[in-house]
Amino acid sequence: MRQRSGTRLRWAAVAALCAPAVLCGPLPAPGPSVAAAADGPGDSASAYRTARNAERTRGATSGSGAPELKARHVYTDTIGAGQTLFYRVRLDEESNAHLSAVAALPPTGGAAFDTGIEATLLSADGARCDGMRGTAGAGGFGLPVAATASRLVRPNASCQRAGEYLFLVKRTGGAASGPGDWPLEISFLAEPGVTGGATAAPGGAAWSTEPPADPGGLPRRVRGGTGFNDAAATGRGVWRDRLEPGETLFYKVPVDWGRRLGVAAELAGAETAGGRVPHLGGGVLLRLHNTARAPVHDQGTAFDGQPKTLGFTTVPAAFGHRFSGTAKVGEMCFAGWYYLSVGLTPEAAAYVKGGLDLTLRLTVEGEPQPGPAYDGDAAAAGFAVTGEDRERAAEGRAAAPDGTAADEDGTGERDGPLRAVGFAGIGAGTVLLLGLAAWTLAVRRRPGETVTAVTATDPPAGGPHRPVPGQRPGHPLPGGPPGADGAPPEQHGGRYGQMPRP
Repeated sequence: MRQRSGTRLRWAAVAALCAPAVLCGPLPAPGPSVAAAADGPGDSASAYRTARNAERTRGATSGSGAPELKARHVYTDTIGAGQTLFYRVRLDEESNAHLSAVAALPPTGGAAFDTGIEATLLSADGARCDGMRGTAGAGGFGLPVAATASRLVRPNASCQRAGEYLFLVKRTGGAASGPGDWPLEISFLAEPGVTGGATAAPGGAAWSTEPPADPGGLPRRVRGGTGFNDAAATGRGVWRDRLEPGETLFYKVPVDWGRRLGVAAELAGAETAGGRVPHLGGGVLLRLHNTARAPVHDQGTAFDGQPKTLGFTTVPAAFGHRFSGTAKVGEMCFAGWYYLSVGLTPEAAAYVKGGLDLTLRLTVEGEPQPGPAYDGDAAAAGFAVTGEDRERAAEGRAAAPDGTAADEDGTGERDGPLRAVGFAGIGAGTVLLLGLAAWTLAVRRRPGETVTAVTATDPPAGGPHRPVPGQRPGHPLPGGPPGADGAPPEQHGGRYGQMPRP
């Protein structure tokens, strides 16, 4: 009888230790997406992920009845072929306003270079305050595509009055943009007014297309995000990831006033299927967006299966750069997060066996400088670098799509249920092990009983969510892709090169 009793106790202990795995049940689905991966090349890429707190809205087809967008809010919408959507915003006389639209294009190649979206800000009397166009680019692939329109407070300029303004988002490319609606993500950032401080543009600094010096140190693993909201935080150092055909991986780096960002992206060579040597023009794309999601710089190269290195070093971030007539300089006008993305054309899937190793070498150079004196909380508005930002970047911690901190593997809140189950399992296991220990001591006092050890293994971790391809920002209006008129690509595009500020 004692032996049967011991057996029952042992089986009860085994069942109790296994209980956490049963209680967890099916895990909740990941957070909301604004686009689904398509079948075919690039179908391993996950959907672009918008912020969890994004609000659903519906743009009007004219200024009448346009829904209002609130500052510091994120919205989702959809836009059809040939459509122009209207939204309403209220601006004061002190704050700089930055409105961005991000379109999740279908993850396929072969799009016309001008396929994308155009963002425009109009005053109540119809005056054009600002605007730009984001396109798929010469590579013919690209999602998401971002475009930004801003109202800058400055003397003797238009669009300075307080009141209602219209924000327009237009889908470009006509029939070439394809059928179906594109998901949109719209963000409204209000930069506090400035009362003084360092507002002048520094002189002597230049943009360089040469990769920066190697930052040194051992490489660390990082998992790139699907877009702006879940981009992986990275800082100075060497970071490694894996890039699949049709993917665009997003990373973000904190850049303070007076500091410049250096980037080198190295893509390993590929073992091509059947020994075929591909040559896909514009197949690899490296892009930089600023804090307000405006395109700052893009750099591309053909994909031929050989190792590739792309890189650049920006000018230092300075408030006064926003009044520059040079696009790449003018968009380095904020302190805060700057967004890097690396994309590989979905056409590479026909040649590549699996993904490619990606290495990022990042430097942030220069001593932090005093910035402008803001009349408000710049950090809360997203226009400052905090100590927490630096810590996250140093550790490679991503943000979940709702802006909360994520784990080092970049999964963030998506792993919340697993963490809860893990903690519950640890707690339950500890209690049970203590109980087993007490029971063992009791059994040892009873001759004839035997004790069987119980072991458990952790379940395998869930795979990370992976991103989708990206766009080439800032092509001129009108005309062809960068360099089409014989000028170097860096002389084209950007807000100032195509739609001058008033």
